[in-house]
Amino acid sequence: MEFAKIQLTTIDRKILRALQEDGRMTIQAIADRVGLSASPCLRRIRQMEKSGIIAAYSATVDQRAVGLPVSVFISIKLERQRAAELDRFADAIGAWPEVMEGYLMTGQFDFLLRVVCADLAAYEAFLREKLTQVEGVGSIESSFSLGQVKYSRVLPI
Repeated sequence: MEFAKIQLTTIDRKILRALQEDGRMTIQAIADRVGLSASPCLRRIRQMEKSGIIAAYSATVDQRAVGLPVSVFISIKLERQRAAELDRFADAIGAWPEVMEGYLMTGQFDFLLRVVCADLAAYEAFLREKLTQVEGVGSIESSFSLGQVKYSRVLPI
């Protein structure tokens, strides 16, 4: 994605922190927090949306509360690391709702995934029916999370 070049001011960074902490804040509440009136605050937010700095708005859902308590971190090694194989794998995981995060990596493995599921049986089904069906997968190493000690969607800006 190509980002429009805009220089973030101290006020812009304060606005971004406020929105990351509570995306449901009213424009007036954000403006009050950062020391602006509502109109210039809204203009700055719209400019950051247009430039791609603000990519989306969403609700953070507790995965345990919706019956998906298991997080699995999966390291994938492909048989070959050619662009076509890397792209094919990335396209496959992009279509799977269980995959919450996927990263192309350097080092021993080619991809690192974070997958959520209801239980061990659901993970086994994901592994058998999806992950092992992708052509070119050389090895799969799974690590189960015992508990989350930190999670943040707030960037340190």
